[in-house]
Amino acid sequence: MTKNLPKIELHCHLDGSVRSNTIIDIAKNEKMEIPTFDEKEIKKFVQVSSDCKSLNEYLKRFDLANKIMQSKDSLERVTFELLEDAASENVKYIEVRFAPQLHTQNGLEFKEIIQSAISGIKKAENMYDIKGNLILSCMRTMSVESGLLVIEEGQEFLNKGVVAIDLAGPEEEGFVMKFKPIIDKAKEYGYRVTIHAGEACSGQNVIDAINILGAERIGHGVRIRDMKDAYELVKEKSIILEMCPTSNIQTKAIDDFKTYPLVDFYKDDINVTLNTDNRTVSNIDLSNEIDLILSNFDVSNDDYKKIYLKSVDATFADEDTKKWLRNFI
Repeated sequence: MTKNLPKIELHCHLDGSVRSNTIIDIAKNEKMEIPTFDEKEIKKFVQVSSDCKSLNEYLKRFDLANKIMQSKDSLERVTFELLEDAASENVKYIEVRFAPQLHTQNGLEFKEIIQSAISGIKKAENMYDIKGNLILSCMRTMSVESGLLVIEEGQEFLNKGVVAIDLAGPEEEGFVMKFKPIIDKAKEYGYRVTIHAGEACSGQNVIDAINILGAERIGHGVRIRDMKDAYELVKEKSIILEMCPTSNIQTKAIDDFKTYPLVDFYKDDINVTLNTDNRTVSNIDLSNEIDLILSNFDVSNDDYKKIYLKSVDATFADEDTKKWLRNFI
């Protein structure tokens, strides 16, 4: 059974993976106004519909979750519950990404925000057979100055729950140079680097993310299949692709699941990992994504084992954690 397979998730957004009933519960506890307190109706606000037309439309489904993630308790709870949900389907390790910039509406400081999420991870690690780390996302819709502040404030948590930096949000052609100061500073401090690129825009963004920002991993990267230079660069430098099938179909990064490139990439020795992106927004879990690949493509259990072990190598975890993860296969 797919659910029993050991799993690794490297690309999962915290604010895209909040339980619908938790949104209602936090809103009641913190006396917030939300559009409805009916769980069935809430799902219409946080789950993407089948007729979603673009990444930008998809991203609107984050607004309500972010509204209720403005206290230390809510951030800790949402993070804990994400790991609890992941553990229930035998995810052994997860890297959770979120943007501290989005959680300051009620006066929380970046350090408080980051510490709250780490506390949620630690609580889950103590209760379940799962380990996790945080990736700090800087929003491409926000200023370089605020991104630099995230880097500064997150530094003290490096290798104590925080492992990497990311650039997220709507993708435009040629976004890379604007955010180079953020990534340069992050690398100087010792953050690992993953960048959203080649999702809503061309493979040129992937080339720039690798050559200019030093990305070790690329979030999505599906558009490299349409650009030979990007494809060859990813292959040559053994860059890891964090691929998210259902999400990529919903955002129209890929038109048709039958042409989803993960297996073609894998068979041509490109390093692919399989992820959810957003569990709530896309209404999926990692078992769902693995099932999609196993049932629609010529992929064997041995292939899954290889992808799992590649995913172990691709984590930003320490060597002890990687050794622990390899024991599950």
